[in-house]
Amino acid sequence: MLSYWRQYLAISPFYLIFTVFSFGPVFYSLYLAFQRYDGLGTKQFVGLQQFEFLWNDPVFWLSIRNTLVIWVLSTVPTLFGALVLATLLHSVRRFKGFYRIALYVPNVTSIVAVAIFFGAVFSNDFGLVNAILGMVGIDPVPWLSDPWLIKVVIALLMTWMWTGYNMIIYLAGLQAIPQSVYEAARMDGAGPVRTFFQITIPIMRPIILFTVVISTINGLQSFSEPQVLFASNAANQNLGGPGQAGLTTLLYFYQSAFLDNDYGYGAAIVWAFFVLIIVLVAVNWRIVQRGRKP
Repeated sequence: MLSYWRQYLAISPFYLIFTVFSFGPVFYSLYLAFQRYDGLGTKQFVGLQQFEFLWNDPVFWLSIRNTLVIWVLSTVPTLFGALVLATLLHSVRRFKGFYRIALYVPNVTSIVAVAIFFGAVFSNDFGLVNAILGMVGIDPVPWLSDPWLIKVVIALLMTWMWTGYNMIIYLAGLQAIPQSVYEAARMDGAGPVRTFFQITIPIMRPIILFTVVISTINGLQSFSEPQVLFASNAANQNLGGPGQAGLTTLLYFYQSAFLDNDYGYGAAIVWAFFVLIIVLVAVNWRIVQRGRKP
């Protein structure tokens, strides 16, 4: 092993940078979760007091509810829509490359630009959607002031961003399925709908499981969407819009740590949220794996 010291030395910069800027801060945040620290003074060990306050903090539970609702509203249509689009694109004969690029472009577009665009489109007073509704005689809809519609807009934004990403993954899985399987199904009289639900989905189960796990992790970490959509910054601390209806857990962490300078409590929020993500990933894993033959 020592004979390969030159190779290990060549790759060591990556691991050193990863340890200093990624791995180290993770454990330091765990240490901060048991401290009271404002970023400038001395740290004061408070034990589990941060987590006790967290348990009784109504704003924290509000952020959890908001995050879960937005996650469900975005993840379900994203994954289902991605699978349907992948199936349709798999059957396309011409311009397949163009469709792939067109559907994947939203994922590589700046999330800030997309959030600004959605804010303009769904604006209560001058939005494109309300303008179209007004043309057909429908009163303006308070997209960015109603508590539930705020969540719907954020979920639509996330669906727009991630459907193409998951579609590409599903398309790669579909291309690995032998055509003989579909030909046998057609010979047995199976239609497109029955083939989709009884052949495509069961064969794609491992890939669907992967996208469910990734979408759970990404969907629960919504931060930039509500922050940019409602222009939350140090001068405007109306985080999450009216009634904090769009206040996600990571946005609440941002407020606690970087606006209120309570780094210990911010670290406690992050670690409690990390445990929640692990639990939800495990639950989704079990749900998707249920019914799979060993």
